[in-house]
Amino acid sequence: MVLNKKKEILKKIDNCLALKNFNNLQRNHFEQRESVKRILDANLNRCREGLRVIEDSLRFVLNDEIFYKKIRSIRHDIDKIFRNRYAEFMQKRNSHDDFGKWLMETSKKKMSDVIVSNFKRIQESLRVLEEYSKIFEPTVSICFKRERYAIYVMEKLVYLRYKNFLNI
Repeated sequence: MVLNKKKEILKKIDNCLALKNFNNLQRNHFEQRESVKRILDANLNRCREGLRVIEDSLRFVLNDEIFYKKIRSIRHDIDKIFRNRYAEFMQKRNSHDDFGKWLMETSKKKMSDVIVSNFKRIQESLRVLEEYSKIFEPTVSICFKRERYAIYVMEKLVYLRYKNFLNI
């Protein structure tokens, strides 16, 4: 009888530990999803900012209406992917405490430095968006992949058309 009581008590303890572990897993999963929202917000911003720099370079410096409109279209397409979650992601933004804001960026000496670094910024942020959207909303990761490859194509087209002008 005492042995049965001990087994019963041990089983209750095991059940409590299992429940506690399950609750911890749920909390960790929730915290991870909240962190992913912050990553998605930061990279959506980074991507749009880089696209805007390229847009303005094409529009005001290179006077290329066709490429300008293509980059603008890509920016709008990317914006549409998670537009319905804008407020949700923005609430996770913590610019005030982000230690990354104090990191020094390399200086740009030429127009080509600005254009090349922003194409890279866009590609990198799209890759992050592609990977982390798989955790948060897997069906949209293919959209980010498609846009990343569109940017690879645009980078090459801009390079081929303006390599002499930009001294790339």
